[in-house]
Amino acid sequence: MSADDVRALLRERGAETIDHPGGTLHAHLVRVHDRLAGHGLPEATCLAGLAHAAYGTDGFDTALLTLDERHVLRAAAGEQAEQTVYRYAATLRKATWRELAATRRLHDRFTATAETLTAAQLRPLVDISIVNELDLCEQAPEVATRYGDYFRGLFTSWAELASPPVLADARAVLRF
Repeated sequence: MSADDVRALLRERGAETIDHPGGTLHAHLVRVHDRLAGHGLPEATCLAGLAHAAYGTDGFDTALLTLDERHVLRAAAGEQAEQTVYRYAATLRKATWRELAATRRLHDRFTATAETLTAAQLRPLVDISIVNELDLCEQAPEVATRYGDYFRGLFTSWAELASPPVLADARAVLRF
């Protein structure tokens, strides 16, 4: 289980050939990983950041792995990272994000269920969500123009859930 193992899996599944703001999906995933690592976050969080779009997301339909292949990602990234990737992919954003700080509930778009998360389960999910959006804002300035106010309000509401360096990064990038 290592970043090299996850990068190899991403390459094998074609992440280098999928367009994404700032180049390719692979480049985006590596930037998210490196930014999380630069903030000194746990390896499992960084590995989850590297693979966060493996099952697609509520905002990015392209999947590199099916949900039947979760064991493949577990082998490359570890159990904890894979669980975070699943939660990230499963998050029904419209039903989850605005109320997350108050409810700590994740609405799962795959199962149509909701799960209340612990602080330890929430932190990596929130950190990856923030860093993902920061990368998009930097790579595609129109995203920052269109959604900047929304992200500033959302990330402010998530302040107690996020790692301090990730929140500081969001404040610097989005100027709040």
